[in-house]
Amino acid sequence: MQKIINIWIFIVILCAPLIMAMENDMPDTLNSYIVEQLEKTVEIPDTRKEILDSLSSWTNQKVMADSTANLVFICTHNSRRSHMAQIWAQTAAHYFRVPGVQCYSGGTEATAFNPRSVKAMLNAGFEVEKTTDDDNPIYHVMFSSQADTIKAWSKTFDDSSNPQENFAAVMTCSDADAACPIVPGAKARFAVTYQDPKQFDNTPMEKEKYDERCAQIATEMLYVFAKIGGAR
Repeated sequence: MQKIINIWIFIVILCAPLIMAMENDMPDTLNSYIVEQLEKTVEIPDTRKEILDSLSSWTNQKVMADSTANLVFICTHNSRRSHMAQIWAQTAAHYFRVPGVQCYSGGTEATAFNPRSVKAMLNAGFEVEKTTDDDNPIYHVMFSSQADTIKAWSKTFDDSSNPQENFAAVMTCSDADAACPIVPGAKARFAVTYQDPKQFDNTPMEKEKYDERCAQIATEMLYVFAKIGGAR
């Protein structure tokens, strides 16, 4: 049975670019980037897929129950990985036509959506507009002409703009995972952690590592929602 499911998911991933070519509502650069990352889903290690499969299964159960699947992506500062994951998860849900998915992000403390992360999202093809000019600016992130704009700024995970109950806490960094053994209101918790590109700030490898992390998160979130799209 699992082999049949895996074959079906492979077919979904293979056919997704063709489907989107017929119903393309995303910027061309972003659509091409997504196609490129979809090809890399076969390279995800099996141990990593186990974690992603759990997140996919929980989200699918919510969707199939005609309920909203709220996903809150959490890291320490809500400045890099959690924002990337929120944006890519929402984009992947739209790409695979998975309804009822709402993605959020937060940190154990609030700082700012790091400009290097913003640049990585721009490099991937997102349209990003900075709407305020303060220490914690608000960005509007657009990925489709038919989807709501994502309002991105740094906040704590329990900020009033985030769901307070009936959500999945997706921990995107090991520090936040360790610092928050309990996330109040969460119905499920998944440790989908990523290496922090911050360690390469102000080095010759800065752009490469931010783009690398963006691509990894894109590939994995596309994998998560390809499975849901294939199951519907």
